[in-house]
Amino acid sequence: MTTETTHTTPTPTPATRAADLQAIAEVVATVERTQRAKDPEGFLALFHPDALWTTAHGKVLIGLDAIAEFTRAVLPAATLDGDVTYEAVHTQFLRPDVAAVKVRQVYRSPAGDTEGAPLYVMTRQDDGRWLLHACQNTEVRTG
Repeated sequence: MTTETTHTTPTPTPATRAADLQAIAEVVATVERTQRAKDPEGFLALFHPDALWTTAHGKVLIGLDAIAEFTRAVLPAATLDGDVTYEAVHTQFLRPDVAAVKVRQVYRSPAGDTEGAPLYVMTRQDDGRWLLHACQNTEVRTG
């Protein structure tokens, strides 16, 4: 005799969905704050241990150790002559605990504004925190 177990995920309530959207927006805001502050530890605290990160220049980093090594080497030494902003512009829930988040990144400098269009796949942990899990940081080219 075979017994099948079905696993159902409860449908989120509007209040739960609103709370998830707020939590996701806060992660994106924290990316902005930690990038501006050149704070590698604050930035790294946003990642799932099994995360995958692809930089705007195509460097693929697999796992938190690789992301940490890269971030600790690059972020504190980054030179910015302007400000960068990040905004979650679209969130698509793939499952109640998995979201694809399209981010608008704008770097404003005296030389002119440039944009990025990151995609963050985020997962909600058992404690309710949303973490970056698979991310592609894409530069937007004009012309």
